[in-house]
Amino acid sequence: MSNGVADNLARVRERVAKACASAGRPESSVTLVAVSKLKPAALIREAYAAGQRDFGENYAQELRDKAEELKDLDGLRWHAIGSLQTNKVKYVARVAHAFHALERLDVAAELSKRRAGSTPLPCYVELNLGGEDTKHGLTPDALGGFLAQVRELPNLQVVGLMALPPPTDDVARMREGFARLRELASAHALTALSMGTTHDFEQAILEGATAVRVGTAIFGERA
Repeated sequence: MSNGVADNLARVRERVAKACASAGRPESSVTLVAVSKLKPAALIREAYAAGQRDFGENYAQELRDKAEELKDLDGLRWHAIGSLQTNKVKYVARVAHAFHALERLDVAAELSKRRAGSTPLPCYVELNLGGEDTKHGLTPDALGGFLAQVRELPNLQVVGLMALPPPTDDVARMREGFARLRELASAHALTALSMGTTHDFEQAILEGATAVRVGTAIFGERA
């Protein structure tokens, strides 16, 4: 299994490049975040050796442990992509290059405090577009007020929005969800969009994704 990481990565990059070409965008306009949650550090090293630099982790303690174990890898950028409790904020504030799941003011305040003395932490505000009980995120109606409060905090920089629209195999509905996120971002003067996973990242790119979070297509199914 592990000897396939470089090949998988090459295939995913090719698909990203094709989607960018279809959208009339440069490939450099999309950051591929390799979602390495629950995968061993050895596989991250393989992906790094194949040129991958951006990695996504869902769990704050796993992020902390892997950042320590892989600190010899120069230029590796960690993306915290899972919801966060205030007592775990310190791990993310210390090592994350970006945080993709901001949805609570108490977490934002704690991140701001813990990030003091470092570069501002780029953050994506997470929205729950489908009103699904099983998903985290703000309702679109709550976005304006939340942004106003978070923008008052030092050491954080809200760069964009993130969402996992309701899963579907219908391409038109996929694109509808991504287009809605793009429109909301534009309405609030945000330019970055973290959207699209193994299942639908090409459609996300066609609708303006600037970061796609791909795990299974690179590292294989999680146990």
